[in-house]
Amino acid sequence: MKLIKDNHQGISTFLSFALLPLSGFATDIYIPALPSMASDLSVTNSAVQLSLILFMVSYGISQWFVGSLLDSYGRFRLGTSALLIFALASFTIAATHNIYLIYAMRILQGTTVAMIVVGKRAYFVDVYSGDKLKHYVSLFSIIWATAPIVAPFIGGYLQAVFGWSSNFYFLGIFAVIILVFELIYSGESLKHFQPFKAKTILQVYRTTLTTVDFVLGLVIIAISYAMLVVYGMTSPFIIEHVFHLSPVVTGYCSLLSGVFLMLGGITSKMLIKKDFNKKLGIAIALQAVVAVFMIASSTLVSNLYTLMAFTLVIHYFGGFVFNNVFAYCLGRFTKNAGIASGVTGGSMYIITSILSYGIVNVIPIQSQSLLGVAYLSFSIVLIAAFTLFVRARAREEVQQSLAQAV
Repeated sequence: MKLIKDNHQGISTFLSFALLPLSGFATDIYIPALPSMASDLSVTNSAVQLSLILFMVSYGISQWFVGSLLDSYGRFRLGTSALLIFALASFTIAATHNIYLIYAMRILQGTTVAMIVVGKRAYFVDVYSGDKLKHYVSLFSIIWATAPIVAPFIGGYLQAVFGWSSNFYFLGIFAVIILVFELIYSGESLKHFQPFKAKTILQVYRTTLTTVDFVLGLVIIAISYAMLVVYGMTSPFIIEHVFHLSPVVTGYCSLLSGVFLMLGGITSKMLIKKDFNKKLGIAIALQAVVAVFMIASSTLVSNLYTLMAFTLVIHYFGGFVFNNVFAYCLGRFTKNAGIASGVTGGSMYIITSILSYGIVNVIPIQSQSLLGVAYLSFSIVLIAAFTLFVRARAREEVQQSLAQAV
């Protein structure tokens, strides 16, 4: 078994950080190319949008069980094998014009990315402890947020110069380069292998999924992320078909969207000591108000600038809500943090996929006003879920107080 050498730990840590945003890169890099893909493959807009959803669903479902496999069989062999398969799937997508083969490869990519990302999160727990571990973990959300900022920006230029397939060649080449460095400088980080006990694992899953405030928290973060995903699925068609601008412009707009998402997350860290329910309630309410103004103003003016102005504010509040509730869900089951992390991340992607693909099929989003309608629909559901979440937290606090009194 190949172990990490002491003098290679720094490089191994850098490689782990480089792979954390891989899920975002695999979805966001070809967002500017969606209209060209639909045209080149002679399929509908919803057909290429489905390739995004299939990746997200497979990535979400896979996170539910890959953590247990990684704990039982190690990080290194499974991780490097997943990187190789991901690269081959990327090259296959780039070389084919069969939408169904693309679907199959996207599902394969989602499964392998789950193996890679969950393994790299676990790497930090394996190798570091104390304040150093806290420092690295605090960087996770910031590193993850680089994908929606950087990926569409790169993808826009690749699409404009080389065409949509270049995005997948880029992903494949990136995976191969990281794989080579992993084989040279990385190794197994897991010190104690755990026996695979399905009964015990299923019991933990049952506990998490029957805890009301945890489940409602999953719904809240899924809706917050769905707003970003719906923008990614529909904005290329609005910007390139309605406003007649280039994929490069789509990339720049997605970059700005990612920046405001990150700013919302940073703001949430700055206000971490403020009352949890109050700050979330204000953010969710303001998000709904902005969506209403987005719809109303479209009768007076609708262009790229108004579209992005409203979108950026909504994504800012989305990042704020997401960061707060995601952290709450991760910390809800400290004794089973690994499984809780997998359930949180996996469920979020599954629910987000259902909501995103559902709303773009119900509402033909081809304008600022219709995107505003989608945002407002999400906001109404978000308000209802948050109201129930607050009540569930209050009941949980009462039960804990009674238990302590006894």
